[in-house]
This record gives sequence, C-alpha cells and structure tokens, in this order.
Amino acid sequence: MTTTHNTSVRPEVALARVEANGRTQWAVRRGDEYSPLGMTLSELLRLPPADARRTVEEATGGGLRPATVLSPVDPGQEVWAAGVTYLRSRDGRIEESTDGTPYDRVYEAERPELFFKSTGARVIGPGGQVGVRADSAWNVPEPELGIVLDSGGGLFGYVPGNDVSSRSIEGENLLYLPQAKVYTAACALGPEVVPAWLARAPFAISLEVRRDGELRFGGTASTEQLARRLDDLANWLYSCLDFPDGVIMLTGTGIVPEADFTLLAGDEVAVDIAGVGRLENGVDLVGRDILAGADRKGGQDE
Repeated sequence: MTTTHNTSVRPEVALARVEANGRTQWAVRRGDEYSPLGMTLSELLRLPPADARRTVEEATGGGLRPATVLSPVDPGQEVWAAGVTYLRSRDGRIEESTDGTPYDRVYEAERPELFFKSTGARVIGPGGQVGVRADSAWNVPEPELGIVLDSGGGLFGYVPGNDVSSRSIEGENLLYLPQAKVYTAACALGPEVVPAWLARAPFAISLEVRRDGELRFGGTASTEQLARRLDDLANWLYSCLDFPDGVIMLTGTGIVPEADFTLLAGDEVAVDIAGVGRLENGVDLVGRDILAGADRKGGQDE
C-alpha cells in the first residue's frame, strides 16, 4: 500500500452542473461565486472554440446559490474510454487475464483500445455511490483524467473520472469487456469541468481508498506516463463517430491495485487530479449474481 497525499487545490474557475433556484443548470464558478452559463454543456460544445471560450469568460455576475453539485455531463451526452494507455495498466490487465497477449499488442499498436463507458444519465456525480458488481469477486477503481471534447473533436476541458471495473469478469474472457466496464454506477465524473486554457499539463493523479476510516489502498501516477497523446486518442475516437454534442473521454489509468485488493461496498474512494479537482464517492453493491448456486450454464436447476 502506497501512502498518498491530497494534492488538490480547488481550480479558480470551472464549469459545474448544479441544482439551483429549483432547476438544473450549468454555471461558471469563480472562487465561491456561481454565475449562470446560459446554456447546457452540449450547446456550449457545439460552438466554435473561440465562441465557447468567450461564453465562459463572459458569464459573470454571480447570483446562483447551488443546492447540489451534479455530475458534470448532460444526460444525453456519452462517456467513452481508452484502455491500456499506461504501462502499469498493460501489466495489470496481463495479470488478470488468462491470455495477456492482446494487451501487449494493443499497448504497442497504432490503433488504441476504445470502448463505450456510459450515457450521461447514468454517470455518478461527486458524493454519489459508485457500484461494484454482485457477480464479480475482484473489483477496482480506475482513476483517470477525463478530457471534454467539442463537436469537432477539439479539447475543451478536463474532468476527474473513475472507471470502476470488474477485473475478474474481464480477465475470464476478453469478450466480457462490456460487462466488466458497463453496468449500473460504474462511471463517476466530477466535481467540475476545468477549461483547457486554464489548466496546465502534465497532471499528477492520486487514488485513495478508505475502509472503516483507514487508508486501504493508495497510489499515484502522472499523465507524463501516458503512452499516447491526448489529441491522438481524440482523433481515433472521432475517426468514424460523430458527437454533435461533444463527448467525455476517459484516458486510461496508471494506478492499478495489487491482485490481493478488491473494492468493497462501504469503501470510500477519492480520485485527485492536481489542478483539475478531487472526486469523492462511496461504494455500493449493485446487481445480482444469477450464477450463484447454479451448476450449469442455464442458471437454473432442473
């Protein structure tokens, strides 16, 4: 277990989706002051980059008093993810798998591993509960830098993310990747989106998992360790997909817990990205184990 330190300094300016004045709306936060953005993130990401920046910079005056900070994504937007972008991630995937060859090959390949992660409506926000599958014995958080891309594939901003995953399900068979990655409460983002022109890469990333108040696992990484450029990942994602409302893309993890660690219901997880924000979530058990007690593939006894 690695000791971690809280590297968070709250960004001076960020975009937040909030409940305020009885409705959900987007705001620009400057310090402790929230100003209405006047549009959704989807609408903002449809604008030319210069207009989007001007819209953010001209949102001033304050006046909002948020009751709740929500996940920083519109319900109709999508979250995608890249895998095996760090050497540690490749090694971790090889450790969990019955055949590690594909992970070795994709780490070296020109084409990256890209996969769908979540709809915006399913994303868990700051303070919410992420999920671990009831039918998985080995579950891990994956702290990741999320990039917010506009409708043309340009980089608009950054957001902390947690790509919660079942290592036992994916390790059993590569064809089970969607089940290992896409399920109820498997994706968390937040607390805010930091505009790219106000953030400076590379970013230090840290993970803390606490159990009964004690640090159970901690680790650190840096986006300097990424084996792929962020613009290259964006280019591949947009090469044969259109995102008229923009998209959030998780860029992979460089922090992989050891094989003797699994995330449990009741744990508390913190993903900290220096200069971008700190995402904190509890953990719940989700779903049901339909194979429990079954002795054949049909899942029921005769």
